Parts: sequence; C-alpha cells; structure tokens
Amino acid sequence: MYVALWPGKPYPLGATFDGKGTNFALFSENATGVELCLFDKDDNEVRLALSEVDNFVWHGYVPGVAPGQLYGFRVHGPYAPSEGHR
Repeated sequence: MYVALWPGKPYPLGATFDGKGTNFALFSENATGVELCLFDKDDNEVRLALSEVDNFVWHGYVPGVAPGQLYGFRVHGPYAPSEGHR
C-alpha cells in the first residue's frame, strides 16, 4: 500500500487533522530516526520515515489520514535507561 508523506510542520505536537490530512509532530532531543507507523483494521502496518526535523521536532504530513486512524511511532536512538533513554 502506497501512502504519501509530505514535509508537514513541527507544530502543534501530536496528530492534527486539517480536513484533508493529518500532520504528525514528535519531540525528541536524542532520536536518530523516527518512523510513523499506520495500521489498518486488519493490523497491517505501513512505516513512513520522518525525515524533516526542526529544533528536535520530527514531523510529516499524510494526506487522506483522518481521525480514527490507528498510528504509533518507532523512535530510534540510544538505549540507556539509566540516563532516561528507552
């Protein structure tokens, strides 16, 4: 399944629907990569690598995604629980 990913905006944080699609924005000062994961009703997953980063906010816009869409983030980076990195 092809899903378009546009640059989007770093604000507001979270998922914001504008009537035509949804902007996703997540803050992480230590991430080395962030993937937006979209799931359908059968639990199939599409992963989109967010490549836009402004002041530690990773963001992207997905046209056609509306309220009710199941999603999550995979955040890549250091694993050091004693320093707060998980």
